[in-house]
Amino acid sequence: MELVWKKIIETESIVVSPRPVWKCRTCDMYEKRLSCPPFVPSWKETKEWIFYYKRSLAFKFLIDMNEFEKEKREVIKFLLDKEKILFREYPFVYTLFPGSCNLCAECPVEKGGRCSKAHLVRPSVDALGIEITSITEIDFSESALYSLILLE
Repeated sequence: MELVWKKIIETESIVVSPRPVWKCRTCDMYEKRLSCPPFVPSWKETKEWIFYYKRSLAFKFLIDMNEFEKEKREVIKFLLDKEKILFREYPFVYTLFPGSCNLCAECPVEKGGRCSKAHLVRPSVDALGIEITSITEIDFSESALYSLILLE
């Protein structure tokens, strides 16, 4: 994984709508991972609470699709580590995952079990209804993951 860029964005520029959530419904992880619907706040709730944050950090990571799960796990761990550091300055800092959680190689929730890392799971950007295209232009020829860390 390669961090291509990170930039500060004003949260007022973020568009929240039902469209990304509808896309979630076509994903194999829908209703299976704690970072996905119905386990996360609705897009309407997100629209309400996201604007209590004034700024956020947006990230773009390039990944090798042949190592997708491994590299996505590295991205998620990077984001959680960054959140922990930022907590010192921003007590309400909150990371949003780039897609479904894959902290574990095999998800116990998918098999009806309990998540041993639930305290680390964050909602997916799409699952909350955040339109990444309101933050950046997406180049679909790239294998990229996008994420946000809400700051203040």
